[in-house]
Amino acid sequence: MQREISFVCAKSDNFIDITFIRQGFHNEPEKLREILQNEIDAIDESRDNHSCNDKPFDAILIGYGLCSNGIVGLSSKKHKLIIPKAHDCITLLLGSKEKYKSYFDKYSGGIYWYSAGWIENVLMPSEERYNNIFNDYLERYGEDNAEYLMEMEQSWMTKYSRCTYVNWKDLEFKKFIDYSKECAKFLKWEFDKLDGSPELIDDFLSGNWDSNKFILVPQNCTVQPSHNEEVLTYNLP
Repeated sequence: MQREISFVCAKSDNFIDITFIRQGFHNEPEKLREILQNEIDAIDESRDNHSCNDKPFDAILIGYGLCSNGIVGLSSKKHKLIIPKAHDCITLLLGSKEKYKSYFDKYSGGIYWYSAGWIENVLMPSEERYNNIFNDYLERYGEDNAEYLMEMEQSWMTKYSRCTYVNWKDLEFKKFIDYSKECAKFLKWEFDKLDGSPELIDDFLSGNWDSNKFILVPQNCTVQPSHNEEVLTYNLP
């Protein structure tokens, strides 16, 4: 979400010190938890090389959703933690968990989400990804085995039927929209361009921490999943 967060941050009156962490750690939730906790500890202990430690912070904002439980167990000894009530980054890009749920329910799941940040940082399901994997298998295992392995490798895609690109009108990139259309065509998925909104990220960075949208975790308390529509809660120390 580097583009979206930077876009909103640039217009904010607040002093916001941002540390971006590379994409992909939601696939390794224990690693993600370790990385985030180390970042929080460094801020608490005034040894964070990324931040302006001479300025007092009102809170530490965690720009993740539940993300495969990667944020479960996080805690700050000194600051309150502010976290969006979201399962993943798509909620933040769309602008609300209600919009996410409404769209998901409308199509009974089966949605593979595309965005500028995802396309820039990940080799998304596409003809390029298919060819890269196939050529790797071909070189290592021969043609017959490569074709069989590709059938196995691609089998997870059968649960998807829709490629949805999340678009911000004030941050629109034709090249990413066109790329998503090409991916959908190759994969024989339906394509949709869904308008997202900066509203949730704007509230996040502006300090408008409505309890319906965000969880405020007091110091020394730990983040926990709520296992309901609230998404997140916390345990007392």
